[in-house]
Amino acid sequence: MHRRHPEIAPQLLSETDEQRQLRTVLRDFYAETSGVEDLRTHLATPRGYDEALWARLAREIGVHGLAVPEEYGGSGFTFAELAVALEESGRALYCGPLLPTVVLAAHALLLSGDRTACERYLPRIADGTLTATVAGFDDGVPGVAAERGSGGWVLRGQTDFVLDGAGAELIVVRAGTPAGPRLFACEPAPDSCRRTARRVLDETRRQALVEFRGAPATAVGEADGAEGGADGTEGTADGTEGAADGAEGAADGAEGAVSATLDTGRAALAAEQVGGSGHALDATVAFVAQRHQFGRPIGSFQAVKHRLADVLVALEAARSASAYATACAAVASPRLPVAACAAAVVCSETFRLATAEYVQLHGGIGFTWEHPAHLYVRRARGAEVLFGTADRHRARLAGFVGPATRTATHPAA
Repeated sequence: MHRRHPEIAPQLLSETDEQRQLRTVLRDFYAETSGVEDLRTHLATPRGYDEALWARLAREIGVHGLAVPEEYGGSGFTFAELAVALEESGRALYCGPLLPTVVLAAHALLLSGDRTACERYLPRIADGTLTATVAGFDDGVPGVAAERGSGGWVLRGQTDFVLDGAGAELIVVRAGTPAGPRLFACEPAPDSCRRTARRVLDETRRQALVEFRGAPATAVGEADGAEGGADGTEGTADGTEGAADGAEGAADGAEGAVSATLDTGRAALAAEQVGGSGHALDATVAFVAQRHQFGRPIGSFQAVKHRLADVLVALEAARSASAYATACAAVASPRLPVAACAAAVVCSETFRLATAEYVQLHGGIGFTWEHPAHLYVRRARGAEVLFGTADRHRARLAGFVGPATRTATHPAA
């Protein structure tokens, strides 16, 4: 029977003094260095973000290495500290590739259990000198296939809408093999990997079509089939059987790492959405307090108060859902899939509501291109489908909690 109330220590749901200090530092930092005009300026550059600011975040504040173990060049904190940084980046609408690099790629490497790959890539992610992403993680059947070449593994096929796919210097790819999907690390080169930027609604989060044309790659994770065959030859009379067992084990490990990486990504995105919703509410409250109509602030009208109260209630629910998902990710709880899906639904809907009111309650100015409200609307609409739609998350949740509910209600079932 599943526990209806997972055991998460209450203190994990509250901020520590260190986390509050980190939040203050980051909020001040973004206020000084990443205003709306700065954002618009850097969106027009080839990489789409301020590379100097990216380096400062890594080296001066250590954001990139917060959840990276010390043995791999990080600070050795947990996902809880990283979630604080993500919430503040969402609040400031920071457009650097924190989500694909620091969350998805870094956690995919950690969850793979491949020490060699972690030692090779994580120190450079932590110090801000390497940008990375993942590809093919949310595909049912991999669109990329891995095959043995004369010099090792090569990748062929394509995957679309890869976060920071046009600029990332490392791509962790889920690719099909005869034994099932596996993870591969690919450092894309122009002659073997074509990358085409896609036009997307949210320009602050770039995506691309990535086409692999015999791109060299390194297997990430457990021993591959060839190594399994060597072990099998020594341990059994049939080396082929040993190779098959080794390859199947690697495929199983890859799928587990992919699933856990996506759930960590959903928890991270929820934290970003809470930050963005908080900005939208605060900016709107400030505006309705100083905007006057009929001789009084429009914020004093009951209809406006009710609408803002609805956003506040939704935001508090989103904070709770995000905090629980963050806690589950921080302690690697087996309930992370449930928490991540719930946070994805609640935080997406809250962000959509908060940004809609951000536009509507600013009146005519809220509809203009010059006002930042539309940038948050675009981020909200793009984020709510990034790792699956709300309906998809609800269906997944039903699969998780349905058996527990039936068992509790009908013990004989």
